[in-house]
Amino acid sequence: MTIDALDLAKPEAETDAGDALTLGRRIRERRVELGMTLEQLAAAVDRAPSQLSALENGKREPRLPLLRALAAALQSTVDELLVDEAPSERAALEIAVERAQRGSVFRSLGLQPIRVSKTTNDETLRAIIGLHQEVERLHTERAATPEEARRANTELRAGMRVANNYYPDLERAAAQLLDSVGYSGGPVLQQTVARVAEKLGFTLHYVSDLPHSTRSVIDRRNGRIYLSANLPSRDARAPILRALGSLVCGHEEPRNYGDFLKQRVEVNYLAGAVLLPEAAAVESLKDAKSRREISMEDLRDAFAVSYEMAAHRFTNLATEWLDLNVHFMKAHESGTLIKAYENDGVRFPSDALGNLEGAMVCRNWTARTVFAQPDFFNPWYQYTDMASGGTYWCTSRLENAKEGQYSVSVGVRFEDVKWFRGRETQHRSQSFCPDERCCRRASTELTHKWQASAWPEAATPTSLLAALPTGTFPGVDSHEVYEFLESHE
Repeated sequence: MTIDALDLAKPEAETDAGDALTLGRRIRERRVELGMTLEQLAAAVDRAPSQLSALENGKREPRLPLLRALAAALQSTVDELLVDEAPSERAALEIAVERAQRGSVFRSLGLQPIRVSKTTNDETLRAIIGLHQEVERLHTERAATPEEARRANTELRAGMRVANNYYPDLERAAAQLLDSVGYSGGPVLQQTVARVAEKLGFTLHYVSDLPHSTRSVIDRRNGRIYLSANLPSRDARAPILRALGSLVCGHEEPRNYGDFLKQRVEVNYLAGAVLLPEAAAVESLKDAKSRREISMEDLRDAFAVSYEMAAHRFTNLATEWLDLNVHFMKAHESGTLIKAYENDGVRFPSDALGNLEGAMVCRNWTARTVFAQPDFFNPWYQYTDMASGGTYWCTSRLENAKEGQYSVSVGVRFEDVKWFRGRETQHRSQSFCPDERCCRRASTELTHKWQASAWPEAATPTSLLAALPTGTFPGVDSHEVYEFLESHE
């Protein structure tokens, strides 16, 4: 191996393209400033001109001995040459074009790279960069498919299961927020939540023109949180806390669906941890367990929250504080599974890759049978014998939304039902799903009569994991949001 080879690092393709390109341009700019030709610089450092040309074009990086020799020949220092910014606006454009042409998106187009020369004007370079950025955006948008979201959601749910859906950092953050405004107990009032927002430097603004694709909009520049003036429940506590959650958790722009979904889980968790404070909620649940009277309704009423939030919060605390493994389900009236969590071994319906969302819930499960009950005032309790083995008990309630009715269910294994109100129920069913004969296949008589004539149109609900407008925040129309903020500046 020659001394020249020792002083040059591996090809740029195996190193960081941005660093190599910037270093090469800084060397070239300094050489031109001193009026040196490539041959003169090569002679000064005892290297071949072709090697320095490769270095200046960002195709190779020098090792430290050669870098020191170059700094000395260019009347500079190693630190000055290694500054991580382009030496001029023109050099920055050239670097951006070169980096784009070396990227995977450009290569996938099958185009020949162009050679940037001194005669290539700045407007041409800017046009190339703009076109590449748009192609890259479209490429990213195509990649952000519902299937990607489903995979990310499956991974996220697995992580939640490992953690027993309990996150101490978020519990501490919620407690600190409440302590900062002097919360002393009882339901967390809307006024208390407003003081939390004020403590964090934000004012609340209720508007009638909130972008249709948003639940809230934060203006960090002016310290404002915009919420809809037409909240269905007239309870803005959860929306405010979800909006503040992104600030408290230090969220940055999501890079992908995985980030986006994780951030949603965190802000929802934080909202629940504030509205049902850990210490008070655990005390209430432990007392209920000692009386064998655990009830989602009691938890809901004690903290003046929705049934769904109470059920969610129960899953956060049940394993950590009550030594109970549980499962949670939210299902649409069409039978579609919307949300689910379990660490008690129940086998939710899923596809071959483990995706739950969008799967059809067995008609014999509590989450489906509750829709047929005439009594909407009292909770529905049911035991279900599973084909996979074991018996599970569930309590379920119906809630209304713009997409229709949903059931929200919480359940446990048979051996843990002794701690819950409703354990004495006589309602019992059997499920043989995923065997189609359980509930998905009509009788032979009806099938023969209608199979050739029926042509239904699906009415499944809109889902987070359906195709969403993409951008910085999936599902949000950024143009609409920015125009909204501009109009309220």
